[in-house]
Amino acid sequence: MPYKIRKGSMTKIYHVMLRGNDKQDIFYDHQDYCKFLKILKIIKEKYHCEIYEYCLMTNHVHIIIFDRQDVLSKIMQSLAISYSLYFAKKYKKEGHLFQGRFLSKSVETREYLYTLCRYIHQNPLKANIARTEDYQWSSYKEFLFNSKIINPNPILSMFGQTKKEAIKNFIIYHSRKENLINEEVEYEFAYKITDEQVKEKIQQILKIKNVRLFRMYDKDTRDAKLKELKIIKGTSKAQISRVLGINRKIVEKAMQS
Repeated sequence: MPYKIRKGSMTKIYHVMLRGNDKQDIFYDHQDYCKFLKILKIIKEKYHCEIYEYCLMTNHVHIIIFDRQDVLSKIMQSLAISYSLYFAKKYKKEGHLFQGRFLSKSVETREYLYTLCRYIHQNPLKANIARTEDYQWSSYKEFLFNSKIINPNPILSMFGQTKKEAIKNFIIYHSRKENLINEEVEYEFAYKITDEQVKEKIQQILKIKNVRLFRMYDKDTRDAKLKELKIIKGTSKAQISRVLGINRKIVEKAMQS
């Protein structure tokens, strides 16, 4: 199936995510985290993009990128390939390290960037790994001290007119634990699944060997079975429509009834 063309961003800012294939770990030790950040810095300079924020977790990575040259796919492909080659050589691993293509969502508003800022940095806290301010593998401390990879100014500018004021408010904002999980972000990144995964889930739920057989059902049977697919987490009506090869309006009407 051909890849879906990614919609460009008016701001050229993207929240991107790489995750391990089948949720496998992509970092085993201190050296791995350091290597990934070293590669990220090289890629940033090569493609003249800016990194606004990042957080490296055991089996996935969050990054906010300002892609001034509209080459996001090249940036992420270079990053994934370079680190995968390092990982495969070091651990004698075969097969895909990352799960499919990277996930991305354009950041079109100041409010969404503000939400992402804390959401990404609080990943270690949410996973009960470490407090936000103590975690070593995020950009949090780069906002407070020397910035080696990120450009902190676009995000800090949302917290105050002077650097001192901005950093103070930045720390206060990150100390809050309410609304720790942003539902929109969680849907887009934590639970979103591929067409192939949706296909497999449909076959399991409906006990069919080929999803294309779905089009042979009469209307009542079809609508009843579409309702059964509501339990699939991380998909959308548009994705179900695409996988089944039926009109989206049919899916929407059946699932709303």
